[in-house]
Amino acid sequence: MLEIEIFSDVVCPWCFIGKHRLDSVLASGVGEGVHLRWRPYQLYPNIDPGGVDRGESLRRRFGADADAGRIPERIDQEATSEGIHLRFDRIKRTPNTLTAHRLMELAYAHGVQHELAEVLFNGYFCNGRDVGDIEQLVELAGEVGLSAEATREFLHSDEALDEVQTQLARAPDIGISGVPGYYLANSFLIPGAQSTETMAQIIARVKSKLAARASQNDQAPDN
Repeated sequence: MLEIEIFSDVVCPWCFIGKHRLDSVLASGVGEGVHLRWRPYQLYPNIDPGGVDRGESLRRRFGADADAGRIPERIDQEATSEGIHLRFDRIKRTPNTLTAHRLMELAYAHGVQHELAEVLFNGYFCNGRDVGDIEQLVELAGEVGLSAEATREFLHSDEALDEVQTQLARAPDIGISGVPGYYLANSFLIPGAQSTETMAQIIARVKSKLAARASQNDQAPDN
């Protein structure tokens, strides 16, 4: 079994693109025996817990003519090539994503973490959902079968906060300085949203190395 840890933030468009590319790899033979574990990363860790008005934030950074609906050309092209239709014009708030990362931990416990990642990305980038708002997160969690009552109770608590903070602190220690970042078998790092072909080649190579290592261990004489 090969574990791939996916360090990602729900407000990162390249993470959304990277997920679709990884899905293509997993649908091939290379995906056999792969276990996924999504891990948190925050592009904007210092944002107010309630988030900020995206349009106002962009105007403060880039001036009065900043267009909140404009999608950078390369991101738009790469997303479209993966079947993703971004709608930045629908995004009204830039959220603090800490609560969304805690929700991803709940989803992992219920075996629907990968599915929830798609729902959160789609909700934010395509439908403008506020993925920092608990009630909107509860609604989105319902799309992968999570109980509204249990999810709401979980998000209003501090459950999984320690785990999320531990992983946020771990990320730079293993070389994650931006996202997406894919950490394979606790040893090999794939940085960025690589092409489907590149990801497939690297994953296949790592699986081969692990198989060779296991074979050597099996053949080693007992002491």
